Amino acid sequence: MTAKTILVIDDEKHIAHVLAYKIRQAGYEVITAGDGQEGYALACEHRPSLIVTDFQMPNLDGFEMCVKLHEDESTCEIPVIMLTARGHRLHPSEMLKTNIQCLMQKPFSAHELLER
Repeated sequence: MTAKTILVIDDEKHIAHVLAYKIRQAGYEVITAGDGQEGYALACEHRPSLIVTDFQMPNLDGFEMCVKLHEDESTCEIPVIMLTARGHRLHPSEMLKTNIQCLMQKPFSAHELLER
């Protein structure tokens, strides 16, 4: 993968599709996953420049996936933007276990995401 690849992980297919479309329009390559397990596997395989992930997903939620990524030497430096629909907040001590750079509340605009 190139240095401009973004991994989008969301179990809501329409959200993943819209995000991928907008990110591609901004000039990035995009790969997508439908849950945290698939996202973790793709992150290990492709080592994207950035991960945009939902918090609440089946199989492995976004936070648990981010902890695994942080603990893995091959993925520990990939920055993450976490999306949340239910106002989840993470304590600063939890953030230290991950590479989550910011939390964004749904709904959000694609423009806002691209700015970050």
